[in-house]
Amino acid sequence: MKVWLPTAIRLIVLALLIAFLITPQSFGGLFLPLTKNGQAPIYTQSALLDLAVSHIVIVAIATVASTIVAVGLAILVTRPSGREFLPLSRSLANIGQTFPPVAVLAIAVPLLGFGTAPTLVALFLYGLLPIFENALTGLTTLPPDVTEAALGVGMTGQQRLLQVELPLALPIILAGIRLSVVVSVATATIGSTVAAHTLGEVIIAGLLNDNTAWVLEGGLIVAAMAVLIYDALSGIERLLANRITGRRAAA
Repeated sequence: MKVWLPTAIRLIVLALLIAFLITPQSFGGLFLPLTKNGQAPIYTQSALLDLAVSHIVIVAIATVASTIVAVGLAILVTRPSGREFLPLSRSLANIGQTFPPVAVLAIAVPLLGFGTAPTLVALFLYGLLPIFENALTGLTTLPPDVTEAALGVGMTGQQRLLQVELPLALPIILAGIRLSVVVSVATATIGSTVAAHTLGEVIIAGLLNDNTAWVLEGGLIVAAMAVLIYDALSGIERLLANRITGRRAAA
């Protein structure tokens, strides 16, 4: 029962989210009490499905870029020839946490203009630190017996990295990616302040028009996506960890 109930809740949330994005007008009656002076209960200036898809695409692009750079830096500083770059790499990864996304947007807009580009830069920088730190932890806490066995069979450095180190560190790296994605899903809403096509558009429109229904709609969609993505990545992470544990036990 303990396993079935959370799964059932996730499926219900997913079904409701899909239904709301496809046919939002069907839920108008639920949000009508939150409106006043004849306001529309459902945001219609842009299709909610289009906004949600654009929101996720922006987060996905920024996360992929953050992952490539952060994991690349972690690999570099865990090689003998790159250990001296650890302080510099950590400082670079900390940039996104030092400057809040709003500040990054303020700096990026004059350089890149309004639209998606400044939002991508802000999310990219903000996502570096958790992925870098987790990748660094994963690559520096490998079981000694496994690494020694890899050396013993004559693997080259590249072979050890691709066939042993990265696969073993993958669950920890994925945990960092999970954290980065969930934070980015929420943070991406501010992209609409610089004309990015995100669900922040619904929230901002609700605030400007004093329409609580729109604010709640945007917030609920973002929250539901964040929870579902978190659960999905957590499941993948556990699956990988169990596979690695099973292979080590079998060996």
